[in-house]
Amino acid sequence: MAMPARELDFGVDVAKASVQIDGEGLSLELSNTTRDLRTWLKRLPSQACFALEATSTFHLTFANLAHELGHAVYLIDGFRLSRYREGIGGRAKTDVLDAQLLRRYLSHEKQSLRLWTPPPAGYSEILKLLNLRERCVSARVMIEQSMAGVGVCKRELSETVRKMRALEALLGQRIEACARRYWAEQVTRCRQIEGVGPITSAALAAIYQRGSFRSSDAFVAFIGLDVQARDSGTQRGRRKLSKRGNAELRRLLYTAAMTACRSGTWKPYYQQLLARGLKKIQALVALSRKLARVAFTLMKNECDYQPEMRSGGCLAT
Repeated sequence: MAMPARELDFGVDVAKASVQIDGEGLSLELSNTTRDLRTWLKRLPSQACFALEATSTFHLTFANLAHELGHAVYLIDGFRLSRYREGIGGRAKTDVLDAQLLRRYLSHEKQSLRLWTPPPAGYSEILKLLNLRERCVSARVMIEQSMAGVGVCKRELSETVRKMRALEALLGQRIEACARRYWAEQVTRCRQIEGVGPITSAALAAIYQRGSFRSSDAFVAFIGLDVQARDSGTQRGRRKLSKRGNAELRRLLYTAAMTACRSGTWKPYYQQLLARGLKKIQALVALSRKLARVAFTLMKNECDYQPEMRSGGCLAT
């Protein structure tokens, strides 16, 4: 009886110009180009498993080619990989060592990892626009705060801020148009929630398309609004957000919560959180998490939003 072919595990450290690959008895460097990577991938005798660390957009060429040719691709979180290096006593960091570390991590943790798949159409475009808008907003706020009270160049500063606000508005229009082109119904559902504006609804719809989420808990964790506990024995550690997901979506949801907490629908829930002893920021974070759960339920069940409140929540939850 023929033995089943054993999967080959590879660690791949990706840079802008080159790709370092580590496998069993193999260590090589390739240029990060479609032609060279495709040529090497086609030489593999059977399906292989690749572990890559997400590095801006440089890893996408390899990941897309490997997935297209039927190989398994796993993207490893950089923070988690860094902690793994420290946990096994790693004392140096080079491209070769990173590739070896990725292969070791894959061989030990494969059963708990999720396969990477290419994002749906529109997803990358939306995220790129959201990141550009966030940088524009951050730059404008920094300029306004640092120049407050400064008498020189007042007219030029005002004109610069006006142009930056116009750019923000243009990017916002592009985001909303892109989201409606791909997921118009989902955007409309999220838009019905108090406090959720066109940018936030577009971001929620885009993030929802990225994975097959089993529950609202998984969706919240993907965004990075899940709470991490650090307890030991009788000691209860401080609760913190994981912040592993898209930072801009978390900021948008927090802003949405600041508006929603003043609405007739969500004000009672917000007041309940404050009555429990939560600080205002903690209450707003909890409310933003609730808004994300409601949006997930609306998109998953393809239903319209019902603002009636029952037992401190709404019908959509």
